[in-house]
Amino acid sequence: MWELIRVNKRNSVILIVMMALVLLLLGFIIGSAFFGLDGGFFGVIIASAIWLIITITSFSSGDRILLASSRAVPVTHDVHPQLFNVVEEMKIAAGLPKMPKIYIINDSAPNAFATGRNPENASVAITAGLLGKLNRDELQGVMAHEISHILHRDILFVTLAGIMLGSIVLLSQIFLRGMFYSSMGSRRRYSSGGKGGGQAQLILLIIAIVAAILAPIMAYLLYFALSRKREYLADAGAARLTRYPEGLASALEKIAGDTSEQLSSANKVTAPMYIVNPFKKAKARKLSDLTSTHPPISERIRILRSMTHGASLNDYSRAFSDITKTKSIIPPTALTKEQIEIRQAQEKEVKTKRIEKQIHDIGDIMRKVNGFMFLACTCGLKLKIPPNFKHSTVKCPRCHRTLTLPKGN
Repeated sequence: MWELIRVNKRNSVILIVMMALVLLLLGFIIGSAFFGLDGGFFGVIIASAIWLIITITSFSSGDRILLASSRAVPVTHDVHPQLFNVVEEMKIAAGLPKMPKIYIINDSAPNAFATGRNPENASVAITAGLLGKLNRDELQGVMAHEISHILHRDILFVTLAGIMLGSIVLLSQIFLRGMFYSSMGSRRRYSSGGKGGGQAQLILLIIAIVAAILAPIMAYLLYFALSRKREYLADAGAARLTRYPEGLASALEKIAGDTSEQLSSANKVTAPMYIVNPFKKAKARKLSDLTSTHPPISERIRILRSMTHGASLNDYSRAFSDITKTKSIIPPTALTKEQIEIRQAQEKEVKTKRIEKQIHDIGDIMRKVNGFMFLACTCGLKLKIPPNFKHSTVKCPRCHRTLTLPKGN
């Protein structure tokens, strides 16, 4: 496992260096287009300053920014005890030094992600939609996947690479919008200059425009390429931690078959950090592997369900090669002789939850996150009291008993 973490760190450094080169090259070309070749170095300084400011921000509060942009709300054990118990189990199994903070996203779309700087400062977030659909084994598989991202040090990579990508997109947008609003002035400047100098600067300007368009695309491709690999590795880690690959496979199957609306808080920068692609339209058409943020869900499920002999990294590596017909994504140096037997399911689902029951459960989770109080009447009816309810008593609509609300409501 430590060898896998070491290789992950090395690949992260390579990727971030490549994205940094794209950013600096873009700054150089834009600076040269505006101020000539000597201005290229000024452009590099500006690009570096933008990246440095945003990187410092990401290190200090990047996880909080991602959680806030995802509309994730911190929750206590009382809101969903099973979720806390499962995260704690996976934290112990992974040997993490500290319990990750737990958040719930008030959205019916099923998804989850992990974020943070390191295992000591990590958070996991899951949507109410996903919580309402999973049994305990499936929830354990999803949380083990996210805990694996923390264990593999993926969370820092996602934060830094996302910030780098954001810097490239920001610089490109500033330049392109600036060109649009100053197009008339630019034409006068080029026409008033010398013939040779004006043509040279016009050529540099065209190159800068092309670079401003292509640089974000190149950065996206670099970002997505390693993001897809990390999803496979997190699946392997989840199977190893839970000793039950079917749990995650079944959860992914439920996510793939979900018909709810697209996750409203997702965007192109944060998309790779989710357990599955949050964009519904990406599932509706066949996208190229180059532009996909995640591996195909069907392929991930087949790999997990092919792990019939064990749950170790070796077993996942063999299953991956058998299904994809390609070389395993797990480095050979990370493969050990450990043997992990597949355990039995912790609980059996007698039948799949009805859609009505799922909607009811999801609604209850979202109400709890929003501070609703649940009060049970002796007649069996459960009352849901909103947080802004000002009275000390409430009447049961079924039996008309007057119920006293606990103090502090």
